[in-house]
Amino acid sequence: MSEEHKLHIDSDWKAQAEAERGRLAEADAQRQADKAEQAQEGFPPADLRGLVGVLATQALAGLGMYGDPKAGRIVVDFAGAKFAIDLLGVLEQKTKGNLTEEESKELAEIAAELRSRFVQLVQYAAAQSAQAGGAAPIAAAGSESTKRPASGLIIPG
Repeated sequence: MSEEHKLHIDSDWKAQAEAERGRLAEADAQRQADKAEQAQEGFPPADLRGLVGVLATQALAGLGMYGDPKAGRIVVDFAGAKFAIDLLGVLEQKTKGNLTEEESKELAEIAAELRSRFVQLVQYAAAQSAQAGGAAPIAAAGSESTKRPASGLIIPG
């Protein structure tokens, strides 16, 4: 091999690369320690999936997916659901290009599914309200008010 084809590595560059490797190892160790601490506290890791999950849960709650079994009623908060869905849209827009392909796909699918459910339930509520002759309370299927359809919106169970 001739002298002009030999690879020459600067010792300063080596030192900088080694220092960077050490900093990355420390940062990774800190992230692992934080995850372990959160797991001990009963919380999942604080990551994008967790944030999306919290917002999706808020949207689902607003869409009446978590009813009050004691009262036998479902509470719907369309404004709250819309706000959580809109926040997912902002997250989707602001993180574009900074997510892995899997994260981006998952976020887009969840946002699209929630938007679709929101539209379906708003349309269903409007139809029930029109049929009942105006705004009415939301009732869970199987509750007493389901026996009187004109008294409220009945969400199919």
